[in-house]
Amino acid sequence: MKIKLPMGQLSTGVLNIVRQHGLHTICTSGMCPNQGECWGAGTATFMIGGDVCTRACKFCNVKTGRPAPLDPAEPENIARSVQLLRLRHAVITSVDRDDLEDLGAGHWVRVIEAVRRLNPDTTMEVLIPDFQGRPELVERIVEARPNVISHNLETVRRLSDSVRSRAKYDTSLGVIRQIAESGVVSKSGIMLGLGETREEIIETMDDLCAVGCEVMTIGQYLQPSEKNLEVKEYVTPETFDEYRRIGLEKGFRHVESGPLVRSSYHAERHVK
Repeated sequence: MKIKLPMGQLSTGVLNIVRQHGLHTICTSGMCPNQGECWGAGTATFMIGGDVCTRACKFCNVKTGRPAPLDPAEPENIARSVQLLRLRHAVITSVDRDDLEDLGAGHWVRVIEAVRRLNPDTTMEVLIPDFQGRPELVERIVEARPNVISHNLETVRRLSDSVRSRAKYDTSLGVIRQIAESGVVSKSGIMLGLGETREEIIETMDDLCAVGCEVMTIGQYLQPSEKNLEVKEYVTPETFDEYRRIGLEKGFRHVESGPLVRSSYHAERHVK
C-alpha cells in the first residue's frame, strides 16, 4: 500500500488558504495518510476550536493541554475558505473543549451557520465530540441541520476506556442514537489493530445498528508517534472487505472499510 504525498497546484492552494486564514486541519494535526489524495483533489477537513484538545486520547496525535480562547473570526474564516476552495462538500471536526461552559456547542453552531450562509449549495458533514453526553448540547448541533452528523466510537467496548480519554462507550452510543432519531444522517467509525477481536468488531456493528447509525467507517490504526498506543495488528485488505460486506448485510446504508480509511475519507459519498 502506498499513499500520495501532497503535491500539485490544488494541494498548494489548500495549504495557502488554510495558512492565510489561520485555520487548522485534522489532515495535518491527525497525520492523516490520505492528506495527499484529498488535498490534491482540493478538499480538506477543517478542525475548529483551536489545535489544543482538553483530552488526551492515547491514539490521537492532536496536542493536549489548556486551549487558547475561541477565535471569534473562525466561523467566517472557515466559511470563506470553503468558498475559495469551491467545495461541494465540507467536512468539519473539532478538538474537545471541556474548558468551556457549553463545551464549544455554540461555536459549532456559529461555524455551521456561517458556512451555510456563504455556501448555500455546499453540503456539510460535522464530526462532533460527545459534549459529555449532554443532550441539550447535541440538540443544538442537530437544530443547525448539517447534512451528516458523525461521532466516532473509535474502538470496541472492551478497549474504550484504555484508548479514549474521558469518553465512554455508552455515552457515545447515546449521542449517535440522538442524532439518528433526529432524522439527520448519522455516522460513526472505529479503528482496527488495537487488540480487538472479530467478535468484538461485529458486536460493535450490532451496537451501532441498534441505535440507528446509518454510515460506518472502519480503518487501520497507525501509531502517529512513540507516545501513542502501539499497533497490535495490521489487518489485511481482504479482512476489511469482509467487514464491509458484513456491515452492509447488517443494515448500514454505507460502509467505508479499508486500511487507509479515516472518518472523513470519501465523505461526500455519505450524504445521500
